[in-house]
Amino acid sequence: MQFAHAFTELAAILLAAAVIGALGTFLRQPLIVSFIGVGVLVGPAGLGIVTQQEEVELLASIGIALLLFVVGLKLDVQMIRTVGPVALSTGLGQVIFTSVVGYVIAIALGYPPLEATYIAVALTFSSTIIIVKLLSDKREIDALHGRIAVGFLIVQDIVVILVMIALTAIGSGAGSEGVGLPQTAALVVVKGLLFLAAVVGLMKWVLPSVTRLLARSHELLVIASIAWAVALAAAGEAFGFSREVGAFLAGVSLASTPYREAIAGRLVTVRDFLLLFFFIDLGARLDLSLLGATVVPSLLFSAFVLIGNPLIVMIIMGALGYRKRTGFLAGLTVAQISEFSLILGALGVSLGHIDQETMGLITFVGLVTIGLSTYLILYSSQIYERLAPMLGVFERRTPYRESTVDAQVDDVPQADVILFGLGRYGGGIADHLRRRHRRVIGVDFDPAVLDRWRAAGLPVFYGDAEDPEIFEHLPLGRARWIVSTTPDLDSSRMLLRHLQDQHFGGKVAVTCRTPDEAAVLEREGADLILRPFADAAEQAADALTSAMDQLVAAAPDTVGLREVRLSAASPWAGLAIVDLPLRDQFGATVLAVSRSGRSVLSPPPGFQLFPYDRVILSGEPDTVGEAAAFLAQEHYTPEEADFAIEEWALAELPAWQGRTLADLHLRRRFGITVLGIRRPGRGVEPPTAQSTCAADDHVVVAGRREDLARARGPATAE
Repeated sequence: MQFAHAFTELAAILLAAAVIGALGTFLRQPLIVSFIGVGVLVGPAGLGIVTQQEEVELLASIGIALLLFVVGLKLDVQMIRTVGPVALSTGLGQVIFTSVVGYVIAIALGYPPLEATYIAVALTFSSTIIIVKLLSDKREIDALHGRIAVGFLIVQDIVVILVMIALTAIGSGAGSEGVGLPQTAALVVVKGLLFLAAVVGLMKWVLPSVTRLLARSHELLVIASIAWAVALAAAGEAFGFSREVGAFLAGVSLASTPYREAIAGRLVTVRDFLLLFFFIDLGARLDLSLLGATVVPSLLFSAFVLIGNPLIVMIIMGALGYRKRTGFLAGLTVAQISEFSLILGALGVSLGHIDQETMGLITFVGLVTIGLSTYLILYSSQIYERLAPMLGVFERRTPYRESTVDAQVDDVPQADVILFGLGRYGGGIADHLRRRHRRVIGVDFDPAVLDRWRAAGLPVFYGDAEDPEIFEHLPLGRARWIVSTTPDLDSSRMLLRHLQDQHFGGKVAVTCRTPDEAAVLEREGADLILRPFADAAEQAADALTSAMDQLVAAAPDTVGLREVRLSAASPWAGLAIVDLPLRDQFGATVLAVSRSGRSVLSPPPGFQLFPYDRVILSGEPDTVGEAAAFLAQEHYTPEEADFAIEEWALAELPAWQGRTLADLHLRRRFGITVLGIRRPGRGVEPPTAQSTCAADDHVVVAGRREDLARARGPATAE
């Protein structure tokens, strides 16, 4: 099926991608697999729609460049120092292991040495494009295993580039114009050093001022960033490396600027759209007619890649002192062969080193491993949870590499709240809890975030809610709350399951996006549902519908009005209006109180205030501002060590017997509160003003220790 115009052909490709992508999503299949399937459908092996191969390949190349550019934006020098050694060790170790064992298997299957070499090398390299896309979608690109994986994938890319350069030189018998292989290798090294030096120089002396100038216009900053990514990708190719390496360095060069987050955020949609063409191009290049003759060896090599590559990564990372979970998650990222493997095979065909049948074998292995490894990565946490008991052999007795990331439990004698996720939302929760004198322990998978919070004095652990081993190191027995700020349903459900397995006796708060997810989490044991956007929207609506708007609209010329929002740490929350010294000290009056979208005008003296109430004050213009500042103050609450909850036997308090709580005026006279009354055979009952105290009752009271001591004394009766 062919179309007369390239535009019509492109429209048909996009329509097919949308339909098959929607079908794949409905069947809970990853989009990557769906889009590769689209490529097969519209390619020569299917409907034959793709005739403008060069245009599709061009769009795919730009998408690849932008993907590696965004990855580079997220990397910094500190990350390279942290994961550089393990990335180099793991990358080279996996390359050597896979190529040697793959060569042995190919020879055993009867392939000639040269073809066996091509097959072995093709099995070695993993797809940086696919892995980075999957890790980004799972928000694991900043996790320790994600950073290590990206590190050794870059090492692999550099190795494959050198291999392709070497094969080209061998295939031509010598380099261009009589230059031999050693001279060609030396020339590549010199070019690489010059290229890197030029990028470092621009990063240090030119790019900071240029980006500052471009940032005056967001649109211009995005266009310039795309131009920079594509330009360095082209320069990388011109220097004999690859577009991927050049685009990656372009991102790294801007990673130290204050605009990297803004650039990355605005490029996501463009990147994802262009990457669609990469996957379609990959699928369109698959020649299914060559697959039948190589099914058995292809399945054997596929099993080797899917199992052998992750095993060698886990062995190397375990020997280097990393936890088995980190090694397992990083190892799964190499359980497929790369698009470079297909390019390498095509190069071998053009040089006459391998035939089309061998190329078909490499293609088949690519199709199987890319498809299956996608599922392995998407469901890596669930797979690890099942295999964890058998993976202890891949971990040292003391995984010291990650012990430096974790806090020591002995240094955290008590934790009121254990908080999973220290991003913007979780970090804000941690900050407010600490202001309210709550002991908080943070858990996050981003080493940079952990370093920042550790410097701020917060005890932190490396891990996430899906890591079953993290719970063995947390002081769960002393925590009142476990809070997860990750709005992912599967992650929250796994957290609840882990806590149930640990017999956690406190309460659990989880974050969700929709009411349906909230209902699921409540059924599975969540005590509190956090809804960041819904809660913020509700507070915004409350602010827009406060009584202040009504009063100003009714009396626009009134100048003696002020609105004060009581915070959660307000010393006045819980008191009645009559208990506030506003009239005596400032001559101010509480004119109205807004709460949860409702307003109470002229509230009575006994009206009790709560956190987040909006109190409208009326008074003299000169003093109402002082009254508002007085009402808005915080940090007036007594230290927790001075606060106590006690249970008293009324048999020891004859002055209380036969009187109601209203008669005793405990709040006004002593500043204490009765929380409950325990009656014989009836348990604790909530108190009311008319509750009568009997001699055989017990009362549960709260307040400052000094006030409690006064209330128990002989002066209790008036």
